[in-house]
Amino acid sequence: MKYLIVGLGNIGDEYVGTRHNIGFSVLDKLAANANLSFRHDRHAYVTEYKFKGRNFILVKPTTYMNLSGKAVQYWMQAEKIPVENLLVITDDIALPFGTIRIKSKGGAGGHNGLSHIEETLHTGEYARLRFGVGNDFPKGRQVEYVLGKWNEEQKKSLDERLEKCGDAIRAFGTIGIGLTMTNFNGK
Repeated sequence: MKYLIVGLGNIGDEYVGTRHNIGFSVLDKLAANANLSFRHDRHAYVTEYKFKGRNFILVKPTTYMNLSGKAVQYWMQAEKIPVENLLVITDDIALPFGTIRIKSKGGAGGHNGLSHIEETLHTGEYARLRFGVGNDFPKGRQVEYVLGKWNEEQKKSLDERLEKCGDAIRAFGTIGIGLTMTNFNGK
């Protein structure tokens, strides 16, 4: 069984460690724990993670957030992965910091990366893991906030939350989306 796990983010040193790049951070943590390296390939940095007979193709798009659908579509086709085996990891300001919300489908919720994926795939019927980054910013400062770095308090528990996301990814491939939602949402 093959799964496409896409962590959304932006390439470039100025985006490393920002809230908006949580998708990259989740995949970086999973790969580091398995001693895997990403290779630069078509539209993305890619590596393959094997767990309990499943192959997880980990993809960090190099298309920038607003064109994420281009990388998702390419890798789904290249690896012959059906949409039901796609999981997209993204930041969410509507959730408190560190909260994980997994859904089997849904709307973009104003997220440009998800909007482009839906536009490109012509569907919102794919799983997503939303990582809460909180919304502690003044009115009109949302962009600054999501492109900002984690504060000291958030850094203390970030590693543990990234580990939890890795657990959720493995669960998605082994026990399915339904049980994964039950076991991880809000925890």
